[in-house]
Amino acid sequence: MIACGVWSCVVGWSVVGWDPRPDIPWSEFERALTWGSGWRSDGAKLPPRPRPEPPAPETPRTPPAVPWAELHCHSAYSFLDGASEPEELVAEAAFQGVETVAITDHDGMYGVVKFAEAAREAGIATVFGAELSLELTRRQNGIPDPEGRHLLVLARDPDGYRRLSAAISAAQLRGSKGRPVYDLDELAAAHDGRWVILTGCRKGLVPAALAAGGPPAAAAELRRLVELFGAENVVVELIDHDQPLDDDRNDTLYTLAGEVGVGVVASNNVHYATPAGRRLAQVLAAARATTSLAELDGWLPAAGGAFLRSGEEMRARLARYPGVLETTVELGQACAFDLSLIRPELPDREVPDGHTDASWLRHQVAAGAAARYGPPGPSTQRAYAQIAHELDVIEQLNFPGYFLIVHEITEFCRREGILCQGR
Repeated sequence: MIACGVWSCVVGWSVVGWDPRPDIPWSEFERALTWGSGWRSDGAKLPPRPRPEPPAPETPRTPPAVPWAELHCHSAYSFLDGASEPEELVAEAAFQGVETVAITDHDGMYGVVKFAEAAREAGIATVFGAELSLELTRRQNGIPDPEGRHLLVLARDPDGYRRLSAAISAAQLRGSKGRPVYDLDELAAAHDGRWVILTGCRKGLVPAALAAGGPPAAAAELRRLVELFGAENVVVELIDHDQPLDDDRNDTLYTLAGEVGVGVVASNNVHYATPAGRRLAQVLAAARATTSLAELDGWLPAAGGAFLRSGEEMRARLARYPGVLETTVELGQACAFDLSLIRPELPDREVPDGHTDASWLRHQVAAGAAARYGPPGPSTQRAYAQIAHELDVIEQLNFPGYFLIVHEITEFCRREGILCQGR
């Protein structure tokens, strides 16, 4: 979904109520013209972007000079929107000294396992969330600027993760392929204080209201989120991609946060790991819009800024917003947890007296193996060794109950003549 991608952050203003040729302050032109030389309009010199070699696996990570947490990050599992695999994002985060990273793909948790495994190996703390697509009437493919608005949700803990997964599943089942259907009131009833709501990208409820109706409309939308989710669970998000009007929008959002009484964080709304990923992101945008790069050119942003940055870079970019960098790091730390804490909640099941789930699974497997391979012996030694190994792994992962449930389902289907594929 290109909606919150960088290729749609600059153009298409008229879609959300702006004049196609808005008045741009001189400070914005100055900033854009001077940024490439490493200077900001406020005179701050930015350090060159480091590109170190990856450390050897046994090399311990040293604390970054400036801590940073990236709380808004799309992987390639935001199909035709994110341009980097989860492992690439984690590797670049490690290079840049980013301590905490959130994966927030569109309407799903598809990439969380790969992301969590890579982050665990790299020593990076993980936050899990999703960007929910609201008010959709059609699939998002086939148009340069998809419809709808966004709600960025971070899970505070495993319970928040489960609640978010359930909300996404319900929306996907209620809708159709590429068009989940959410109800904002239902989401508010489901969170139970276990989510953090960020105002998000230009498609977010508050930034979209700001674009369409100015500060009064944005303030009203921000207060509505507070009424729905609670002030302690709503946070204004600042995003700076070096696009026209980024500074003006961020200044307004920062002021509104103080007036309404909610926190402020920043993100880079990451869609590719490094600046080099911009070209691939443009190709994906064209594929999603089912058009050519030449025809999409007018919709693509002038600056490709949606990549991971170091804490030092972000400190320079956030200098005009006191405390935002520190608040971002604190929120990342507060929401971070390991994916291994997410365990499936299996339904209750009965096993014969004297058996546990594990022992009853072994009994069932032994009977099935004897029927399929015959009794243990020289000719079946390899098969039985593999079975023993797999049972050991299943027990180590505490999954015997899952296999017993699958067995019960497949046996029912077999008795009733229902085609069934057990996995």
